[in-house]
Amino acid sequence: MPPEPTEVQVRPGVEGDLEALTDLYNHYVRETPITFDTTPFTPAERRPWLLSHPEDGPHRLMVATQGPSEGDAQRILGYATSSPHRPKPAYTTSVEVTVYVAPDAGGRGVGTLLYEALFAALSGQDLHRAYAGIAQPNEASTRLHERFGFRYVGTYREVGRKFGRFWDVAWYEKEL
Repeated sequence: MPPEPTEVQVRPGVEGDLEALTDLYNHYVRETPITFDTTPFTPAERRPWLLSHPEDGPHRLMVATQGPSEGDAQRILGYATSSPHRPKPAYTTSVEVTVYVAPDAGGRGVGTLLYEALFAALSGQDLHRAYAGIAQPNEASTRLHERFGFRYVGTYREVGRKFGRFWDVAWYEKEL
């Protein structure tokens, strides 16, 4: 009889997650227009990104895991981040948020759990707005953001080129 599946846990990301997080992100780099990065990363190349998301402050990394169960290691199902919206000082009360879920973990509520944890962690921070850019089409991401109170503010038309075509990015904002 197979072991019972374990509950999904959400926690801050740590350096030991780097390889799995890099693998997850590289799936989206190679296979989808969801990110406009076009070349996969090595874990060493992604390390500065991971370190830019400490366990406190406005720029966070939350990781959803499942396991361990009977000898299996914890499996990363997805992650969510809040990052600087723009580099200039007047933007410090704004963050850009994003969520990535493993391809085989979609539709299980992982994105919802990640955003619940991320926004709870951000609740005590000196933040005014969160922004999310969603490459189009992406109905699942649009629905997730709208569930969390994001509202549509506009679309950058054909702003990125990947896989030989141009892609739109719809922008959403949320009061914090």
